[in-house]
Amino acid sequence: MLLMEAAANAPHFPVYFTAVYVVGFIAAVTLGSVAWYNSKRPPGWEDKERPSIVPEIKKEETPGLGEPKS
Repeated sequence: MLLMEAAANAPHFPVYFTAVYVVGFIAAVTLGSVAWYNSKRPPGWEDKERPSIVPEIKKEETPGLGEPKS
């Protein structure tokens, strides 16, 4: 009975904290999926096509060095 009363009088966890975690998780899964599809293919996936929603990222030879490209 004491635990139920303590739980009823405790301040509630703000909803926006939960929303930040949910949005962060979705962003992490999305960005991780894009990175995985752009990485080297695992064994057995070499001949599979890239999904149309995943953008292809071109690698630079020397990223961050030299003159900026415009």
